[in-house]
Amino acid sequence: MTQAKNGDTVRINYTGRLVDGTQFDSSGSEPLQFTLGEGQVIPGLETHVEGMEVGTKSTVTVPADAAYGPHRPEAVVTIDRASVPENINVDIGTRLQARTREGRPMQVTVIGADDASVKLDGNHPLAGKDLVFDVELVEIVQAA
Repeated sequence: MTQAKNGDTVRINYTGRLVDGTQFDSSGSEPLQFTLGEGQVIPGLETHVEGMEVGTKSTVTVPADAAYGPHRPEAVVTIDRASVPENINVDIGTRLQARTREGRPMQVTVIGADDASVKLDGNHPLAGKDLVFDVELVEIVQAA
């Protein structure tokens, strides 16, 4: 059988979970389609799919460094509560869009709040975590 290789467009079914078994994502009813080598999925998953044959099912643990990277403490900041518009929800876990000093948009998560301040985490929610994927290569849509 043909193996998936760099440059191939593939479709996979997958379930992603943390090492404790908590599911964080899945392909649902439609397989995920991406092109190997284009960085459209995390590096560790892409590397795992490369070399798989259609119909193959497998499980891989992707270390944090090959997923969303390490948790960076410098990406956690505390801002004055007064700098957040009153109509913005700052409950813990709320995802917000902020701007970097250079003006680029970035996603942040509220990880703490009181009357005086709001603590925001600019790390990806899965940063610093090893991830486990159950993967099935459904189809090689277009071979390179």
